[in-house]
Amino acid sequence: MAKTYLFDFDGTLVDSMPTYGKMILKIVNEYGVDYPEDIIKITTPLGFLGTARYYIGLGISETEEFLVQKMKNMLVKEYENNIPAKSNVIEVLKQLKARGDSLNVLTASPHESLDPCLKRLGIYDLFDNVWSCDDFNTTKADPEIYKMASKRIGVDVQDVIFLDDNLNADKTAKTAGMIVYGVYDPSSKDFVDEMKAITDKYIYDFKELL
Repeated sequence: MAKTYLFDFDGTLVDSMPTYGKMILKIVNEYGVDYPEDIIKITTPLGFLGTARYYIGLGISETEEFLVQKMKNMLVKEYENNIPAKSNVIEVLKQLKARGDSLNVLTASPHESLDPCLKRLGIYDLFDNVWSCDDFNTTKADPEIYKMASKRIGVDVQDVIFLDDNLNADKTAKTAGMIVYGVYDPSSKDFVDEMKAITDKYIYDFKELL
């Protein structure tokens, strides 16, 4: 029976978390505000707008629009030119597609970085849907986004397999009723045990999906 997958992008499909994390830290350090040690875990599911609001909450005196554009300016060229796919991702996605599975993307990253990266890697057309949180006007910290995505795909939420390397996103997707697979990424290595405890499966390599 064909399966329906909903993939995160950063840290799940592509090896972007080192670049993304440096951007997050560079901005808070530039403004000299205090921030928690797990700021990357906190902000990764929020998208650029949610992260901008988080920054402002830390005490950065800029507008949301300014901070969103600042983040885009820092990252888009990296996604367009340099960010690689993670190990075995391209090969496995092609095999899943060939056997009739539905492949979809839901990410906090904006289309300005998401779409060019997937196209450069040659996998954009493998997906039935490529969504940024911006398409739903909410974040991956909101259980409703997973229900809305399922509805747009045309399947029940409990029939969707969601894959993410972020503990908070996995928790929220599970709350929404999805089947959840945790994905290993070095950026979240400190949370592996917690992710294993709350997910239906935990994978270290995409080959484990075959």
